[in-house]
Formats: sequence, structure tokens, C-alpha cells
Amino acid sequence: MAKKIDNSSATPALVKLTAEQIPYALDIHDVDPKSDKGFALDSAGAMGVDPASVFKTLMAEIDGEHVVTIVPATTTLNLKALAKAGGGKRAEMMDRSRAQVVTGYVPGGISPIGQKHPHRVFLDESAILQEKIYVSAGRRGWSLIMTPDDVLGATGGQYADIADHS
Repeated sequence: MAKKIDNSSATPALVKLTAEQIPYALDIHDVDPKSDKGFALDSAGAMGVDPASVFKTLMAEIDGEHVVTIVPATTTLNLKALAKAGGGKRAEMMDRSRAQVVTGYVPGGISPIGQKHPHRVFLDESAILQEKIYVSAGRRGWSLIMTPDDVLGATGGQYADIADHS
């Protein structure tokens, strides 16, 4: 399933995980850049896995503070719940172009791990129900396979009820 890559291809996420000896597997697959499903759902199909185990990384702001959110591909981010989880009054999605500048990753390939600057990270609590989850490795079509606790360990994040599962 996972393909080997050479060190010159490694993303900041892979470099960080390797340096910190945090366990992960990597799946490299094709995604359609024109897909209307979104990269996370497209990745689930390409990998042949349950879409509920594939999580998308979304950049948001709580009262102007940049935050990283990680929610299942089958859900949407609940901004009101995010603001509450972050102890703020208002949360809003970050513009895609701004997210690229802030994270150093292209939209559709934003990893919660190895970003240019540290941000608070919120992983939807539904991840607890999964033995392993898939998150972006920092390139479109590259997915990390990790335990939810290892994702939190790599990011310093926390579980929070931030996704609408309807």
C-alpha cells in the first residue's frame, strides 16, 4: 500500500515525523485536481478506504488567531463549536490563498503536521472511534496513516467536538 520516497521528496510533515520517531505509514495515490468531491473524499476513493477515516485539514481563525482543524472528510466544520472549543467568540474559515501562505502547503495538500509556524490544533473527537486515521502528508495525493493520538502528539493538538456529522 505505502510507497517508498527518497529524502529529497520528503515534505516537512514527513521530516518532522521521522525526526521525532512518531510512527506513520504513507499512502501515495492519484487525485483528480478538478474533482468536485474535494481532495479528502477523492483520496478516500483512490485508497479504497472508509471516507469517515479520512480527515481533512482546514485552516480557520478564532478571534483572529490562526488555528488548524482536522475533521472527517464526510463532515463540515462547525465554526460555532470551534469558537467555543478555542475559548473565543467568533471563528471563521481562512481564505485558501492565506492558508497556503500561513502553512507553507498548497490547499488540498495542507498537513496538520510540519507547518511553517505552530498553531493550536483541534482534531474532531470522532477520530477516537477510529483505530487509524488518514491525514494529508503535505502534498495532494499523499496521506499519512496514523493513530489519532499520534496525530495529536505530532501537533500538540487536542480533541474537540467541532464537526457537523449530518
